[in-house]
Amino acid sequence: MIGLISATAAGAAARDRLAAAWPDRTRVYDGPVKDAVRRAFAECEQLVCFLATGAVVRLIAPLLGDKAADPGVVCVDEGGRFAVSLVGGHGGGANELAREVGELLAAEPVVTTATDAVGVPGLDTLGLPVEGDVAGVSRALLDGEPVALKAEVSWPLPPLRIGAEGAYAIRLTDRLVEPAEREVVLRPPTLVVGVGASKGAPVDEVLGLVESALRDAGLSAGSLAELATVDAKADEPGIVEAARGLGVPLVTHSAEELAAVEVPNPSDAPLAAVGTPSVAEAAALVGGGELLVPKRKSERADGQPAMATCAVVRRPGRGRLAVVGLGPGARDLLTPRAKDELRRASVLVGLDQYVDQIRDLLRPGTLILESGLGAEEERARTAVAEARKGQAVALIGSGDAGVYAMASPALAEASDDIDVIGVPGVTAALAAAAILGAPLGHDHVSISLSDLHTPWEVIERRVRAAAEADIVVTFYNPRSRGRHWQLPKALAILAEHREPTTPVGVVRNASRPDESGRLTTLGALDPATVDMMTVVTVGNTATRDIAGRMVTPRGYRWQAPSISGSAADQQEDAR
Repeated sequence: MIGLISATAAGAAARDRLAAAWPDRTRVYDGPVKDAVRRAFAECEQLVCFLATGAVVRLIAPLLGDKAADPGVVCVDEGGRFAVSLVGGHGGGANELAREVGELLAAEPVVTTATDAVGVPGLDTLGLPVEGDVAGVSRALLDGEPVALKAEVSWPLPPLRIGAEGAYAIRLTDRLVEPAEREVVLRPPTLVVGVGASKGAPVDEVLGLVESALRDAGLSAGSLAELATVDAKADEPGIVEAARGLGVPLVTHSAEELAAVEVPNPSDAPLAAVGTPSVAEAAALVGGGELLVPKRKSERADGQPAMATCAVVRRPGRGRLAVVGLGPGARDLLTPRAKDELRRASVLVGLDQYVDQIRDLLRPGTLILESGLGAEEERARTAVAEARKGQAVALIGSGDAGVYAMASPALAEASDDIDVIGVPGVTAALAAAAILGAPLGHDHVSISLSDLHTPWEVIERRVRAAAEADIVVTFYNPRSRGRHWQLPKALAILAEHREPTTPVGVVRNASRPDESGRLTTLGALDPATVDMMTVVTVGNTATRDIAGRMVTPRGYRWQAPSISGSAADQQEDAR
């Protein structure tokens, strides 16, 4: 919860804007400011104070305890010009909150945390348990001093400007080790513990077994990713509570799935009870990996038979490939998620002109692999190959990466040995439609007129089908110097089914500084005015030019009452 505190009418106005935008995230604290701050500090994870920073410093100073537990505090000035991350930048999330508040209130976020200010990832923001000399190693990264990476396990990290040697070190391990001097230990979640248990097994027995198995093998519970078991034990209280106590999810698998896993220690007992010869080992191994601790039984102080078994597996860290759509070109149409993925990537792969668009968003040390036009398949192979090395990779494309862009060739190369994340972007068709009006208000289709990879016969068949079905058509790649006849041919096909007065929208460089858009008709469009930077949208028989805007009606509002459909149909359309 975010506590909101203000003292003046101007502050209250900005406070109320925030409260209205985030009704489920915020709570307004009224009354004397000192009391309000004290209550919010005790009850909330974060605070936004619409007060002077000096006043907030004096108010919260007596309340500060541990930076790992204190709430993050953001100050917004009286004029609403700045959102200042005051305390808890990383641990309390104040840096990110300042950016969110700034975006909502049109205020400038002010972040003075050194790593954030210069674009170096904070070691305590990587989402991994961290121990050791965080301040010293962070300072070395900021100062450009040599920092060595000691990677005992693989994990996709963001760019950290690290090498093979250095006076400071970052140790990536799932082992139970103490950080050395000038060293930070990061613990990635590489360990999976498979658990089996008899009905009614006490949680202390299950939890004690898991903890002792990890400890005796020299493994850290901080690297535990999940507890795994068979579906039949999904509600077994001892297992459920053990997972909760360890702070990890409980993942279950069917008996058939576990029975198909080859294990070193099968048994008849679980086969008879739940239908698989192994629960603990099979559940741990079902996703692959190295068996570090074979099936192990619990030990009971009362001498009764063990009621729990477990096994520990290390799963190799998987590379991460984010396929990122950059939108049509304007920076404000680049999504926040896309920006986050660009900053997370240690390797960026993309067309050189697209790399230039977002180069300033990349963190220092990002490896950039760029190439020119025509090398799409090579870029896809490169991105997948880098991800298979265990890297965090971003493969970029314009618009939406899944629409005539890089997602298709990349996913054709990728197998299930890497994680693939799709990041949607604003497509050229949508950007152009927003400029034209509402041409896509009803069924519509996008067709590329480029026959470099698709035979013209196939393209023509698709155009003809769209024409006969009376569907709005957006043409990508409509005309180039070497392909000048395809657009006239496509327009002629549409003209067989639509009047010459059918509205046509032509948008060039949508959302970019030299953007242009115009509305013409199917009969008047001159194909010679169109190039590869243009999107052409041809309306259907219902599309109209209304006040200079291209509008395709949704249907029911434009029909006579007798044919408008039932009230239920209209209600469904309204959604």
